[in-house]
Amino acid sequence: MEIKRASALKYKDGDYAPRIVASGTGRTADTIIELAEKAGVTIIEDANLAGILTETMSVGDYVPPWCWDLVARVFAIIKNEEKS
Repeated sequence: MEIKRASALKYKDGDYAPRIVASGTGRTADTIIELAEKAGVTIIEDANLAGILTETMSVGDYVPPWCWDLVARVFAIIKNEEKS
C-alpha cells in the first residue's frame, strides 16, 4: 500500500522561490488536503513531486533550484485552471 503524501507551497512576488508551508504523510497528508479543499485551494496530484517534497525538505524551506521545473509545471497548471 502506497503512503499518501501532501505538501502545500506558497509563492509571493519577490520571494527567492516557492516555500513549503505544509508537508506530511498519512493522516497529516489527509489533513493538508482537507484544509486545502475547504479553503478552495487548487489541488494538483503529483506523486513524484509530493515524494520529493515530503522526503527531502521541511516546512519553511524554499524549493531548491533542482525542483523548480517540476514546481513551475504545477503552478502553470493552477494558473491555467484559474483562468478557465
